Amino acid sequence: MAEPTPRRNEPRLRPAPLLFEPAEAAGDPEHFFDLESIDDPRALLARATELTLAFRAAADRALEFQAIAAAQLADPRRFDRLTTADIAERAEWTEDYAKKMVEFGRDLLRGADGNGHGHGVGDHA
Repeated sequence: MAEPTPRRNEPRLRPAPLLFEPAEAAGDPEHFFDLESIDDPRALLARATELTLAFRAAADRALEFQAIAAAQLADPRRFDRLTTADIAERAEWTEDYAKKMVEFGRDLLRGADGNGHGHGVGDHA
């Protein structure tokens, strides 16, 4: 798993929308976001690139939420706080990686302006 890398100074890109596939299409192993129906290689490259960027953005965002959750679960002020070993077990990480994720989450929670806002994780617009 890649190491978390905060990107505070980079603007958050809005990825191309991921269209959900109908259940019958999702059951077909050859079907993937209707890419197989695009005959024009230029259009195929463009749409496949949009999807790649969207999935990367979604993965980055999900990683930030993981880090925030890990930091919240490890917060010593919580009566039910978890150890990094417990967090690692739940997330299927190594304990060392869990420690890094807790720190990354704490950095995100502190945010750019120091009040826990501005990390971009809570803005669902």
